[in-house]
Amino acid sequence: MADAGQAVELQIRAKDEIFNEASSSTNAIQIPETKHYRWWLRVAVYIIFLLAGQATATLLGGLYYDEGGNSKWMATFVQSAGFPILIPILLFIPPSTTAAITPPPATTLILLYLFFGLLLTGDNLMYSYGLLYLPVSTYSLLCATQLAFNALFSFLFNSQKFTALIINSLFLLTVSASLVAVNSDSDDSSKIPKGKYIIGFFCTLGASAAYSLYLSLLQVSFEKVIKSENFRVVLEMQIYPSMVAACGSMVGLFVSGEWTGLKTEMNGYKKGSVSYIMTLVWTAIAWQICSVGILGLIFEVSSLFTNVISTLGLPVVPVLAVIFFGDKMDGVKAIALVVAIWGSVSYVYQHYLDDLKLKAKMRLLVSGNDGCHNA
Repeated sequence: MADAGQAVELQIRAKDEIFNEASSSTNAIQIPETKHYRWWLRVAVYIIFLLAGQATATLLGGLYYDEGGNSKWMATFVQSAGFPILIPILLFIPPSTTAAITPPPATTLILLYLFFGLLLTGDNLMYSYGLLYLPVSTYSLLCATQLAFNALFSFLFNSQKFTALIINSLFLLTVSASLVAVNSDSDDSSKIPKGKYIIGFFCTLGASAAYSLYLSLLQVSFEKVIKSENFRVVLEMQIYPSMVAACGSMVGLFVSGEWTGLKTEMNGYKKGSVSYIMTLVWTAIAWQICSVGILGLIFEVSSLFTNVISTLGLPVVPVLAVIFFGDKMDGVKAIALVVAIWGSVSYVYQHYLDDLKLKAKMRLLVSGNDGCHNA
């Protein structure tokens, strides 16, 4: 009887040890969070912000140059000067109260904001030079290379995995952007001096690489440094670097001496001085809306996905130019838009498949835990 009692006791202890090991191993495995419908809704809102803001800012930027504007530093300044409109929204969003998340030191955040602000200043200035010294076709084609740069940086810094659908999406969106570029009416580079053309070429190529690096490093900052799941950090990462970039652009405006010609530029604006001011103001606002969409998509998805959606906006702009500016609509623009939508849907579908896999994995983990508990 004693031996039988000891055997039963050993069996009970063995079952308890198995249950404890199973429970601890299940807890050690962090079950990935599946995508809720609210997540998809937030992503949809950010996509609308990005596309609407980018298209509006691009069209207004073209209007600024077409109607008599020619200041490179002013064009750079308005890309970051609209940040004050986001401050009231920031005041209504409370900080994250998650006890498990330790906020980074203030010095780290300040250095982060300074770095991204200066990177934005240089990137915006290079884009301004590129648009000034290059035909629109060449400029758009070089801007499309940012997808390739971003794919490289995402692989290096963000551990991006490339599936057939993602590669298909990148290829289709690059083809779409190239169609828009090749079909541009402003493809006469013979009137541009060779020296300025070379400067514009390398500035646009460098801006595409810098922008892709900016997106990838933002994702790293959200994941490794800030570690907070709150929309407030998205706004802060937009407001403070934009403040630094606006100050840097203002310094450049005064150091270069371009500020002395702003009054003459405003008075010579074809649509009048009021239209000149409103064009700059709404361009600044549109870029801020676009930037919130960019940061939101990086925060919720990835930098590569953000660049995919941004590239989708390239063929959207010519279509909007047909609607608002009376440009000619042709078959190439329509095909480019269809191909861009196809590429974007391909990327979104990949995220849908990933979500299904996460849900299946979570069910297996939960069922395995239940099985150990019943045992």
